Amino acid sequence: MKMSKIVSLILVVVMVLSCLASCNLGGNGGNGGNGGNTGDNGNGGNTGDNGNGGNTGDNGNGGNTEVDLFEGLEGTYNISMWVSEKTGVAAQFKEQIEAFCDAHPGIVINVEIEGVTEADAASKVVADVASAPDMYCFAQDQLARLVQAAALSEVPGVIASDVSKVNDKGSVAAGSVAGTLYAYPLTSDNGYYLYYDTSIINPEDADSLEAIIAACEANGKTFRYALENAWYTASFFFATGCHSNWTTDAEGNFNGIDDTFNSPAGLAAMKGMQKLAQSSCYDSNADIFTNAGAIVTGIWNADAAEEHFGENLGATDLPSFTVDGETYHLGSYTGNKLLGVKPQEDSKRTRLLALLAQYLTGEECQTQRFDAFQWGPSNLVAQQSEAVQSNVSLAALALQSGEYGRPQGNIHGSWWDIAKVLGAEAKSATSDEALQAALDAYDAEIAGKLSMSEDAKKAWSVIGSFMNTSWDTDFPMAKVDDNVFCSDELTFAVGDQFKVRQGASWNVNYGADGFNGSNNFQIEVAGNYYIQITVTGDKTADIEIIPA
Repeated sequence: MKMSKIVSLILVVVMVLSCLASCNLGGNGGNGGNGGNTGDNGNGGNTGDNGNGGNTGDNGNGGNTEVDLFEGLEGTYNISMWVSEKTGVAAQFKEQIEAFCDAHPGIVINVEIEGVTEADAASKVVADVASAPDMYCFAQDQLARLVQAAALSEVPGVIASDVSKVNDKGSVAAGSVAGTLYAYPLTSDNGYYLYYDTSIINPEDADSLEAIIAACEANGKTFRYALENAWYTASFFFATGCHSNWTTDAEGNFNGIDDTFNSPAGLAAMKGMQKLAQSSCYDSNADIFTNAGAIVTGIWNADAAEEHFGENLGATDLPSFTVDGETYHLGSYTGNKLLGVKPQEDSKRTRLLALLAQYLTGEECQTQRFDAFQWGPSNLVAQQSEAVQSNVSLAALALQSGEYGRPQGNIHGSWWDIAKVLGAEAKSATSDEALQAALDAYDAEIAGKLSMSEDAKKAWSVIGSFMNTSWDTDFPMAKVDDNVFCSDELTFAVGDQFKVRQGASWNVNYGADGFNGSNNFQIEVAGNYYIQITVTGDKTADIEIIPA
């Protein structure tokens, strides 16, 4: 599909919606339930009384959008969709789509839904946009590459305005590139916070990193914190006021970075991190709870936390630490799941899918997903429900994210490898000079990525967990033919894993399934091998493991 055609269709939709803006466009008054003319967080109505006025919107309680946005949309639509692979999610989405149709007689939607994890969805879409589903759920850090691949329709202007009003700011930022909203916020629960054992750590001590360390050491417990993972490493730098913000152009291409990690504030962060990293209670594996007295993790481990701590479960925001007489509260990344709509050739279909996406990410549907799966809502009204507010894990996440969280924007794939070494350096350093040297090396790596030659950006390499490396070393590949590149002889043990990537970055990487971002290769027979890649398409490749 030609980009000019896609853009022209989007513009047509935006023009139609804009013309209708003056005709009470509030719809469901905040995606879901109680609004009329959008109101505040979905609570305002035409009558101004208790937020329940209006003329039956998407969810039956607000707006007269049938007359406006839904006019002329009667018909039968066959659509495809990817949602989380978690049991029951697909069935619930189907029920919600049926409810959408029931609210709008004359619209019939036949949907084919497939379960695809949000972490993999974008890679599969980018590999073949033409064959991708009409709608799909994905993790926010994949937004830039989807925009680059022209795999997302912009959210039409009037709907974008409503979506922006009724969801938290972080989720709206997560779905935007260069100020343009490309995706619909689905959740606001991808962040981390502290679980702790209340039998050894009291709530007051849970506010202090030093006190938690002391309690864990005294009781022979571990403090699990993935400091050698850049997503968590950043928490100490955010605490001291540092930032690392990548910038993109309107097409989603990375064109710069504003980073202050290498600074006096960054050195303070390294000193704070070192307190934990060099403690006898420290363990960098935060995916398990073995012997944990405290662990920094997220909602995905809520069930495991409840099972491990039992009646001694405590959950709260991250603690503070003190360096050189100054106290800093740990920050964190916050993240979201998003719903995207693929560009369509038919303007009527484009409008229908935009309205359906708005409904599926609205207050009512988000509340239903929380009730069924404990997904944390991004919708401001849903966040204030008694059930959400009383959820121990989500309450802890809200404490952390509300004041100390930073929305995870679009981040260049190389940054994760560059930043993750700071945790390991904090653990091994024996002086402030060594800590500063680690920051200098980090800064040089960042500068190197920005000044990388075109040849280096196009170069292929093998990376993984083999030959005494742990996803931190690129083994170069040489060109042997057009679109064919091969490594030197490499030694693998059974169970070793690897991928092939381009430009020493995770923006383009191939695994066992042959598409960008697919699963790791895993070696089944030990031996020496050459790894060869044949690039077969824009986002596909064949990879061979050739015995030496």
